[in-house]
Amino acid sequence: MEVEFKDILKEFLEENNLTQVAFAKKIDIKQSQVSEWLKGKAKPGYDILKRMAIAFGTSADYFLGIKENY
Repeated sequence: MEVEFKDILKEFLEENNLTQVAFAKKIDIKQSQVSEWLKGKAKPGYDILKRMAIAFGTSADYFLGIKENY
């Protein structure tokens, strides 16, 4: 079963003790965008996905659900 981005992000925030605001600030986006992702209404594009990987020192594959750990 494929894991959805909203679930991956929710788990990432919880495991890293991050608020939506702190996460958004770190990748230079609005908190409302993070909220949309968590509701499953939207997903990040390539540029933002790349920023997430760099900002948090993780693989983009993790956020894409290809790898189980970051």
